[in-house]
Amino acid sequence: MSGTDRICVGAIAGAFGVRGEVRLKSFCSEPDAIADYAPLCTEDGKRSFTVKITRAVPGGLAARLGGVRTREEAEALRGVALYADRSKLPSLPDDEFYHADLIGLEVLDTGGARLGKVTAIYNHGAGDILEVQGPGRKAALLLPFTKAIVPTVDLAAGRIIADPPEEETQA
Repeated sequence: MSGTDRICVGAIAGAFGVRGEVRLKSFCSEPDAIADYAPLCTEDGKRSFTVKITRAVPGGLAARLGGVRTREEAEALRGVALYADRSKLPSLPDDEFYHADLIGLEVLDTGGARLGKVTAIYNHGAGDILEVQGPGRKAALLLPFTKAIVPTVDLAAGRIIADPPEEETQA
């Protein structure tokens, strides 16, 4: 499976309790849906896990992962990102995108000038922010991922058309 055949749907935040449960952070719009996409695998694809959500806990979900039986095994997985097979994920509406599909896209301004490529996507609670790195740019260009700033995402052509505020393009 290539990287684009898998989507990061969550991460293990550490052990929960003493019987091998993990605290799971779900990146799904419906947090419990993460179990529907199992088996989930590690980024390198070397390990995969069945997932059984046991309950909601502060900061995420408590879950049992297949093959994880002790607190020590659960704790050893802290920080591990979990990926689902893209084919198991729902299709998205036209104006929604998986972050994995946006990373690496070329970003052009509305006049066709190249701004760079999307290198990361952040969300600190107020909406998605695209990080764009480009030639001759000392600092990353950070674009709010809104219709006003990013009016066009063309996955087939591999590009985004952006209309950044004027002061942002001068970095």
